[in-house]
Amino acid sequence: MNNNESATVIDLESRLTDDHHQSLKLWLRMLSCTVRIEDEIRSRLRAEFEITLPRFDLMAQLERHPEGLRMGELSKRMMVTGGNITGIADLLEQEKLVVRVPDPHDRRVFLLKLTPAGRRAFTRMAEVHEQWIREMTGGLTQSEKSTLIQLLSKLKTHLNTSSIEAR
Repeated sequence: MNNNESATVIDLESRLTDDHHQSLKLWLRMLSCTVRIEDEIRSRLRAEFEITLPRFDLMAQLERHPEGLRMGELSKRMMVTGGNITGIADLLEQEKLVVRVPDPHDRRVFLLKLTPAGRRAFTRMAEVHEQWIREMTGGLTQSEKSTLIQLLSKLKTHLNTSSIEAR
């Protein structure tokens, strides 16, 4: 995208005027970047792997927890309803990418685990996904990325410890 094209992009930030508070500008800038990256990732996952971002995200959670996760835990981690998780899990199970197994600590509950085929598929997707993220953040130097991570970590800590959680 050249400079002329980037100037004509209509997004959340296009609503801003010079009168808006800096905090609002920051929020919309972060949201705008997140939405642009997420939209591109959704599109690329669909085109290259015929998979949706929620299915990819569920597989990513399971890859980090080879022992499996309960559906309720997946719901919390992905911040979606249990019904959404069930629907995604059903599709992945039909494709033989995940399997439901009884929880060894509570036979009334099932854990969701990646199958060996699911682990192979996810590994392949994750490698390509990481390349896409590197490409999309390529406009920043390593130092700038480190600074941005540090600043966003500070913001996250503030959000987690401030009184906004009590509201």
